[in-house]
Amino acid sequence: MRGLQMAVRSFTALVGGYVAAAGLASLLARLLPIARAEATAWGMILSFLFFALLGLWAFYEPRLARVTGIIWGTAILTIGALWLLGVRA
Repeated sequence: MRGLQMAVRSFTALVGGYVAAAGLASLLARLLPIARAEATAWGMILSFLFFALLGLWAFYEPRLARVTGIIWGTAILTIGALWLLGVRA
């Protein structure tokens, strides 16, 4: 049971953290009111920070349900928001 919890936490930290960080970075790049190339560069730079923070927090937080809910919820919400916003004109 303990090994399964650690596997779920690791999967959530690695895969879910990556998807959430990519979604946050893309949403940031989409919403920044600066030139498209600069917004993309800022999003890419900050994506490394987002991924590191989510990964570290996933192993710091003792409750697995909170970790999976927040990380996967962030991933779903940011990707959904990007889908609703569409392509930047």
